Amino acid sequence: MRNLNAENITDAVIEQFAGCRDERLKQVFNSLVTHLHAFIRDVEPTEQEWTQAIDFLTRTGQMCDDKRQEFILLSDTLGVTMLVDAINHHTSDPMVSESTVLGPFYVADPPQAAQGESIDWNVEGEPFFVEGRVHNERGEPLANVVVDVWQSDSEGFYDVQKELESASLRARFTTDDQGRYAFWTVTPSPYPIPTDGPVGKMLEITGRHPYRPAHVHFMLMAEGYETLVTQVFAENDPYLDSDAVFGVKDSLVREYELLPPGKAPDGRSMEVPFRHLTYDFGLEASR
Repeated sequence: MRNLNAENITDAVIEQFAGCRDERLKQVFNSLVTHLHAFIRDVEPTEQEWTQAIDFLTRTGQMCDDKRQEFILLSDTLGVTMLVDAINHHTSDPMVSESTVLGPFYVADPPQAAQGESIDWNVEGEPFFVEGRVHNERGEPLANVVVDVWQSDSEGFYDVQKELESASLRARFTTDDQGRYAFWTVTPSPYPIPTDGPVGKMLEITGRHPYRPAHVHFMLMAEGYETLVTQVFAENDPYLDSDAVFGVKDSLVREYELLPPGKAPDGRSMEVPFRHLTYDFGLEASR
């Protein structure tokens, strides 16, 4: 513990974790120290640069509250969230839907809504009917699956970013005995992730754009099955190949079909053009 230098300090720090009784925790810290020290040796930051790095992380934490998670945004924009997702949710079963990032705007326990209900409370936009089924790995319908949905409005804002009296464009549905879900909303648009914090500044100074392609978020939960966190993206969106958070997968891209006024798929009479999306989800049995 004396006379430490750039060559021996890593081993000295790792030795201090030798008494950790949690083997997994010890493994994590030993690896963290090893790679963090290797990073520092690689880039050789000045003391001023290291102070700036600490300040960046401090400001990232200060941006977090019950409506905004800047650290999730940082993880997303560095590709870490999708890497963790790929490690934990890889599947080769075509009957199981692929997952993607949760994003920073999920709110637990959203309002409960009935099948076919409109969730465009206090917002305006192009009508959008979303429907589909939820099934297991054998294609059998799953009833009573909890389906949380949330999305931006047509201007790219989530309800938590606006001064609304109550939730909007987010709700919780439960599939029926045929595994069906359905709801009306407004068509989301491409939008920039929040750029008013340290993550936005990081994107700016590194020459990256902050945009995400239009999408609807889904979280599906059922007893005996792995929770699925995913999104369904709009086909032909200009940002599909440069998503700021690296979340797009081909299986999650679908046409948001534009339909003329008339009878909608659920029988509703529409006096204006509207869009329609059908997407079926497959859940994987719990491991």
